[in-house]
Amino acid sequence: MTDPNHPNDQSDPSHPNDRSDPNRPGRPADPSHPIGPDHPDHLAESSPPPHPYYQELEFLNPREAQSRFVVRYGDDRTPAGRPGFLARRAFLGTASVPVVQYRLVSSGQGDPRAYGLLEREVAAAVALERRYGSEKFGAVLTRIVGFDLTAAEPFVLYRPPIGHPLSDWSGRLGAEDQERITGQLAMAVRLLGELDLVHRAITPETVRWDGTRIRLCEPYAALRTGEARESFGTAPWSSPEQRAGRGAADPRDDLWSVAELAYYLLSGRPDRGEGPPADLADYRRLAALQHSGLFSPRAAERPDATELLRLLNVPDPVAVEADRLDRWRAEYDLQIARKAALSGGGPAGVGRAGAEGAEPPFPAPPPSRPTWRERVLGNRGGTARPGPSVPPAEPVPAPPSRGRMCPHCLLPVEYDERLLVTIDAKGNRIPLDLATERRPDYKADALRKAYHLCPHTVDGEEGHELPVPYLKNGEPLSIALVGSSSVGKTHLLAAMLGEVELGGLEPYGLKCLPLNHEAHRTYLRERVQSLQQGRQLGRTGQQTFARFADGLLVSAGGATPRPVVFFDLAGEDLAQDSEVGRFLMGVDAFIFVLDPLRALRLPALDPVREESGLRRRDLGDEAFATVLNRIPRQRGGLVAAPAALAVNKSDLVRFEPVVDRWLGRALPARHDPAALRAESRDAYAFLAHSASPAWLKPFDDCADCSLHFVAATGGQARGDRFPHGARPRRVLAPLLSLFAMCGLLPGTEPAGPRERIVR
Repeated sequence: MTDPNHPNDQSDPSHPNDRSDPNRPGRPADPSHPIGPDHPDHLAESSPPPHPYYQELEFLNPREAQSRFVVRYGDDRTPAGRPGFLARRAFLGTASVPVVQYRLVSSGQGDPRAYGLLEREVAAAVALERRYGSEKFGAVLTRIVGFDLTAAEPFVLYRPPIGHPLSDWSGRLGAEDQERITGQLAMAVRLLGELDLVHRAITPETVRWDGTRIRLCEPYAALRTGEARESFGTAPWSSPEQRAGRGAADPRDDLWSVAELAYYLLSGRPDRGEGPPADLADYRRLAALQHSGLFSPRAAERPDATELLRLLNVPDPVAVEADRLDRWRAEYDLQIARKAALSGGGPAGVGRAGAEGAEPPFPAPPPSRPTWRERVLGNRGGTARPGPSVPPAEPVPAPPSRGRMCPHCLLPVEYDERLLVTIDAKGNRIPLDLATERRPDYKADALRKAYHLCPHTVDGEEGHELPVPYLKNGEPLSIALVGSSSVGKTHLLAAMLGEVELGGLEPYGLKCLPLNHEAHRTYLRERVQSLQQGRQLGRTGQQTFARFADGLLVSAGGATPRPVVFFDLAGEDLAQDSEVGRFLMGVDAFIFVLDPLRALRLPALDPVREESGLRRRDLGDEAFATVLNRIPRQRGGLVAAPAALAVNKSDLVRFEPVVDRWLGRALPARHDPAALRAESRDAYAFLAHSASPAWLKPFDDCADCSLHFVAATGGQARGDRFPHGARPRRVLAPLLSLFAMCGLLPGTEPAGPRERIVR
């Protein structure tokens, strides 16, 4: 088999002297890295006004640097397989460097999936370019030039195709070229699989050949390995499992397409696409593919791309590279060991619930163990991340049980029908007397909507009440979102409860009802629906008394429902050590919301920081520190309340490989402790590498703390709206993690008893 890498071949269109494309008289510069007279700064400052025949085009290159060119467009055409999109040639700069633009037109944006498909395509194309753009063998993949996902008509730019579709070469290829094509197709699948991508669109029409090398089409249909298969493609080119949309996407789906193309090139006709071709044994040159199981209708029975390359005697192009985050993943493991030893329990960090995915307890470190600052090299050349300060603290004894605890004032409340009220539209409390009510159904419905006054209101303090279901069901769970102003707490909670309303917790065996129907309906109308309609939510106002934003009754498998209430206070209230925040000492679990714009040392975020007026802070989030300093410490000096650290607005850094690995995937269909630990480990490593140690204080200080990449809105607002709607991603991950740690998910047990302080 001929080596498909062709080290002496100079027809790679990424080569600056390439003139192989007849439509291109010359290529003076790579438009994704403009230089000379076509550099965007030059255009902005010294170029003459564009001719009326030209327009100006701005976009981000694959490294997310801003580029700007004068541009001339060709005619629109409708590309196959892309409903809602139009394609056209474009010529950038005074040198008329050709590219192909695919844009989502306004009329196609009525389909809510269309924008998501473009995002997924751009993420795949950027990942491939960043990994293989400097490698010669990367020429087998269509190369992205740039993109703009915020434009009124979002678009992506690619280098123009070369060669002709394989369907045009039918019957014209010799044995050597057929072998070369098969080898290069296997190599392309190997490159995709290394990034956990499944192309899904490998057909005679989408694969081109220029007589030297193949070129796969753009990854517009790509899925992540392990994602649920979506029905796509036709026989014989798509595998039976892919056509049926059955099971999980697998790189070996693409190898089925390679096998069918190899048969097509040799036989001159397509097969039926249900299994090995009936006359496969007649083609001796396909013996290696036949005996390897490549034509099996089940992906699990096919070889992987590495094995196929070996069978074809083609060198594996992928070299194992050291991951810059591995040292921080190792630090995560050591931190987990340290916290487990301090707390005297099993492994912390992702909760002790769901033990099938957890590791055994870690041994305690020796007393003479050096500090983190002494043992570990500095973050980006600075000092190492120190462990958290461990102030001496004795366990605080829990008070004797005296009924249900009020989450606002942290005092016990006994159910008393004399304190029942309803609240009218003006907020007036109207006494509710059910003493003479003899109709059970009527009484149950009245209690479902009623409130119970808290008897502990003191002079000068705002009166407050609890929904009756809070007092009449199982052990309550209070969850507080913590973060400074404008980090996205309100949007995250609205997105989270919107997903719950859409049934997002049902696959995990959980059923949810409103804690109070009227209050929940109001929250859905004012918050959730506004966000789903693409409107930016107003900032949470400061309060004189902490009230929860919304509440649910959550049950699993017929068990007694547990009230779950969510607190969303203004960042100013959380950052101040005031009386408003005293309820924090009784909160059962926390979601710490981190803003990448404030935390991450990534130059690509600088334009967004400048536009939003935010600055990076090496001292961490003020609200994190204030809240953590206020919560009582337990054995080992750690906070016992389970916590989740949510890297919100992760869409701003979605092209970072470690972020893309998680944000580009849907949540697993069931609770997976191993996946939870892997995401926490990756998020910890990403933050430890790209932010100051202060931003990991919640993880350092809490005995059980998971970490997650989430996006409440999926994009930046323009004015008071999100131009392409709000597109929440993985927003339920922190909530599911807390539910697992608190024993609310079926099959999980709580991490341990919570010691409370009553004041």
